[in-house]
Amino acid sequence: MSALWTSDEIAAAVGGVASGAFSATSVTFDSREVEAGSLFIALKGEMTDGHRFVAKALDSGAAGVIVSDPVDGPHVRVSDTMAALNALGVASRVRSSAKRIGVTGSVGKTGTKEALADALARANKGAVHRSIKSYNNHTGVPLSLSRMPREAVFGVFEMGMNHFGELAELTQLVRPHVALVTTIAPAHIEYFGTEERIADAKGEIFGGLEPGGVAIIPYDSAHRERLIAAALPHAARIVTFGRAPEADVTALEVIAKTDGTHILARLPGAELSFTLSQPGDHWVSNALGVIAAVQAVGGDLAAAGLALADMAGLAGRGARHSITLVDGGSATLLDESYNANSASMRATLSVLASLPAQRRIAVLGEMRELGAASELLHAELAGPVVGAGVELAILVGEGMAPLARALAGQCETVHVATADAAHETLKGAIRGGDALLIKGSNAVGLSRIVNALTSGS
Repeated sequence: MSALWTSDEIAAAVGGVASGAFSATSVTFDSREVEAGSLFIALKGEMTDGHRFVAKALDSGAAGVIVSDPVDGPHVRVSDTMAALNALGVASRVRSSAKRIGVTGSVGKTGTKEALADALARANKGAVHRSIKSYNNHTGVPLSLSRMPREAVFGVFEMGMNHFGELAELTQLVRPHVALVTTIAPAHIEYFGTEERIADAKGEIFGGLEPGGVAIIPYDSAHRERLIAAALPHAARIVTFGRAPEADVTALEVIAKTDGTHILARLPGAELSFTLSQPGDHWVSNALGVIAAVQAVGGDLAAAGLALADMAGLAGRGARHSITLVDGGSATLLDESYNANSASMRATLSVLASLPAQRRIAVLGEMRELGAASELLHAELAGPVVGAGVELAILVGEGMAPLARALAGQCETVHVATADAAHETLKGAIRGGDALLIKGSNAVGLSRIVNALTSGS
């Protein structure tokens, strides 16, 4: 594997001093991710100090480390390792000729980022770099940048926020050629107060656009005009996407089939017919945003359509599993355990409604960071739950109490405190032919239920 970074390049990028010559093939600040050839960056945080793990990193095969304290072994020493991480990310961006796409939004960031990277990679195998997992914050974004191979043709970067000013900083690191907003919903509304303020915060992504950059905006959003206003000072071109016929990128036909959704999309100067493997209206919107971005960076639209047909569900974000039960029967599991807000809850409940099943079960964890709106937003899920044909709702966490009250008399409801209690309830309830949705905020821990069910425990 060719070097991603040499010690000389690192020292020049971060303004540090190298102890000697070494070459790194990857970058991480998590000692558990270190492998042969890694560059380990010892960050100092509120909870721990990465310098404690330098020896472990070197023993695990790290080629070198970035540190601010004296250490033994190959290293580049700096005054501030967090500043060095940012500087390394910027240096990676500057040396690269890759077209960069930034993705943000209240819902669908990671799925859209993955779909977009797959869509571009279909015609550019091995030349598309993407953020891994949900590395979308003040440490994850510069890390993702620093990992971008110098030969990359495209880079797709997810950017998140839960306070004003965060996206403004992240977008200046990435400096995208294209900035895509998926949708606006009351995620993290505890910190903003209104959806309008969330839209304003998401609109910060446009401030980092490169000259000639393109802003891609959801036409169907109630906050479309706010996003357009945020983009106008920075974007050379604004492209809208959505189901409305007035959108620049829209669906002329949407036909649900057993193997996916057939879409005939109209783009500026082109039409594209493709099958989308992921179910649900929200994925139709995501796919329209993806092809808008592919066109904006000059990608191959036909290849993108083929990639969208092959896309598998992500763990915690739409992956489906067939669960074999002790009696020999099987049930379908829809894994949406990674995160939740009111918009994504409604979207995935509609997907549950579309699954063929003898009975539908929903294990729903409380939605976090909703502030004063929490009680109302939880209670309002009663309609979507009943509309999805849910016969058994297992609700997890104190925040789910308003929904438990709203569902009284409409379906069988069990309200428990923890994910473990939900698992015990579910084990005694699930039977062959069931379709099961598991979704909640990540901190609730519903992924443990998914892991247990898929491992047969």
